[in-house]
Amino acid sequence: MSDLITQFLPFAIGLALTGAVSGVMAGLLGIGGGIIMVPAMVFAYQLLGYNPDVIMHVAVGTSLAVIIPTGMRSARAHDKRGAVDRNIVRLWAPWIVAASLLGGLMAGLYSAAALKIIFGVMALFIALNMALPVQRRLMEALAGVPMVNRVSAAVIGYVSALMGIGGGSLTVPTLTAFGTPIHTAVGTSSALGVILAVPAVIGFIVSGWNAVGTPALSIGFINIPSFVLIGGLATLTAPIGVALAHRLDARLLKIVFAIFLIVVGARMILQAIGI
Repeated sequence: MSDLITQFLPFAIGLALTGAVSGVMAGLLGIGGGIIMVPAMVFAYQLLGYNPDVIMHVAVGTSLAVIIPTGMRSARAHDKRGAVDRNIVRLWAPWIVAASLLGGLMAGLYSAAALKIIFGVMALFIALNMALPVQRRLMEALAGVPMVNRVSAAVIGYVSALMGIGGGSLTVPTLTAFGTPIHTAVGTSSALGVILAVPAVIGFIVSGWNAVGTPALSIGFINIPSFVLIGGLATLTAPIGVALAHRLDARLLKIVFAIFLIVVGARMILQAIGI
């Protein structure tokens, strides 16, 4: 028993700390915390020696599950401040639901290396997007194009499902490019993250139902202990991020976070190609 505790205690502490930081970041930047949770879980699962063919899938699926309670708490806190635009939610929701469900159902068709490359490339893009308004300028140029809102919602839903994120890193700059105030964009992104995560989780449960080598107490590609530890702490700390978002200039934090994304994204890609 003591050996079992010694083995899993650092794992549990690491997941709890990841959840706490993810919750704050979810509320502060509207990112859902998945961009932090996924690499942290992959690292933890690697240390414990789980099947490398499925740990990326489990990390992504579990991250999406955690986003549901985190996003709900964050969205409620933003909504109390009048920062959730229900018209945008109604416009985007059907497209995000369909695309994220498709992403979850297709997850099992992707290899671990493919998911790592998708995550790594998008992490680098998000980091670039923080330093240079690449996506915002692109969206501004497309603002008058018919269906651009719906197509944007579908693309964000699908890609975010495969990354295990709530889509805020892509949704916020898109909404601001369409003229949504930044605080409203962050609050609306939190609500859309929940709408994205629910069907994506269903897809990851279905696609991973017969997966071999998943961590103990997993349902499909969703690991319950990781969900409880990370989700519990992230849900508790999300309002702290919301409060900070309305008080602080997050420019320096975004620069530091961009550097973190570059390191994580590059590491994921290098792992995928075997370097």
